[in-house]
Amino acid sequence: MVQRTVLTGARVVLPGGVVDNGRVTVEGTRITAAGPPADPASGRADPASGRGGEAVEALDLPGRWIVPGFVDLHVHGGGGASFSAGTPEESLTAIRTHRLHGTTTMLASTVTGDLDDLARQAAALSELVEQGELAGIHFEGPFISPHRCGAHQPSLLRAPDPADVRKLVDAARGTARMMTLAPELPGGLESVRLLADSGVLAAVGHTDSTYEATREAVEAGATVATHLFNAMPSLLHRAPGPIAALLEDERVTIELINDGTHLHPAMLELAFHRAGADRVAFITDAMGAAGMNDGRYPLGPMEVEVKDGVARISDGPTAGSIAGSTLTLDRAFRRAVTIDGLGVEQTVRALSATPARLLGIADRVGSLEVGKDADLVVLDDDFRLRGVMRRGGWVVHPELG
Repeated sequence: MVQRTVLTGARVVLPGGVVDNGRVTVEGTRITAAGPPADPASGRADPASGRGGEAVEALDLPGRWIVPGFVDLHVHGGGGASFSAGTPEESLTAIRTHRLHGTTTMLASTVTGDLDDLARQAAALSELVEQGELAGIHFEGPFISPHRCGAHQPSLLRAPDPADVRKLVDAARGTARMMTLAPELPGGLESVRLLADSGVLAAVGHTDSTYEATREAVEAGATVATHLFNAMPSLLHRAPGPIAALLEDERVTIELINDGTHLHPAMLELAFHRAGADRVAFITDAMGAAGMNDGRYPLGPMEVEVKDGVARISDGPTAGSIAGSTLTLDRAFRRAVTIDGLGVEQTVRALSATPARLLGIADRVGSLEVGKDADLVVLDDDFRLRGVMRRGGWVVHPELG
C-alpha cells in the first residue's frame, strides 16, 4: 500500500520563494506536489482524499514552516558515536542523531589517522553509502599542515603524496566525495588535480597557504573551502592569504560553522556579502558529542572534553584547541535567522540547495520540488524543529496544536 501524506496550511519554502498557506504532497518516497493549495475550480481531487491502494495522512500545519531536509558536507559523528570508529553501529548512531535534527543527507567525515586505518574506515563507510544511509565520504586529513592542524594528531600528519591520496580514494570504492588538504605541501597541487580528475571534491583547509598558492590550487581544481576562517591564516591587509582567494573565486563553495563559537557574526556576514548564499554551505563539523551532554568523548585517536557545549582537545600538544563542534543543523538554521539576521530563503539555500548542488545530487535532494526525494523539515514560528521526514517516512512526527 502506497503511503500518501498531504501537508497543508504552512509557509512552504520553494526554489522560487515562500508560499503562504502552502501544500506539499508526498506519495511513497517522492514529492508529488509542492506549492499553493489546489484550486477547487480546477476540477482536481481533494489532495487529502485517498485513491485505491493508498493510505492517506493529512496534516494541517498553520504557523509552521516547511523547508527542505538539510544537507551536511562535514560531520564526524554525533550521539556519542564517531564515524572514525569504523563500525556500522557507531556510524548509524551518528546518522540517526543528526536525522533527528533535520539532516536528511550527509557525508561521513574522517579524522587524521594511520593511512591503513583510514582505508579500513573508508571500506566500512562505503557500505553505508551503498545502502543509501550516507551520501559519501569526506577525508579530512592526514594531508594537512602541521601549523594549522587544529584537532588533528600532529604525529600522524603527512604531505599529500598522490599515491597515498589514490590509496584512500580507491579504498572508498567510488564513494569518496571530498578530501580536505593543504595545497602548499609537497604533492599538494598534483593531488588536487588527481582528485578533480577522479570526480572527488578537493577542499582547501587546515592550511598555511598564501593567497597566491591558494589561487593555484583553485586553478588546479579545488572547489571547496573547508570551514573558512578556521584553521588557516587570518585575513590581513598585506597578506590576504587563503581566505581572500577562496572568497573571491566564483568556483569555490564556502563551508561555515555557524555555532557562535567558530565565527564572529561579522565574519559570517562578510562571507555572505562576498560569496552569497549560492556559494555558502552551513556545516556542523560535529564530533561525537553532538546531541549529547558535556563530558569526554573520543575524536579519532584523541580525547575531547566538552564544556558548555564547546569541544576542545583535552591533552597532548594540541590541548585546548577547538575540536570540531557539538552543532546540529537545526540550531545553525535558527541562529542564522534569529541572531545573524539572514533571510529564511538565504538560510535554506545554505543548508540544503547549495550543498546538494555541490555534491551533484540536486536532482534528488536540496529543494521541495516534484519528483525529488520527500526530505523535509517542519519548523515552528520561532524556527524550532517540530518535524523531520526522510524519503517519505517521519523521523520526527510534527507536533500539532
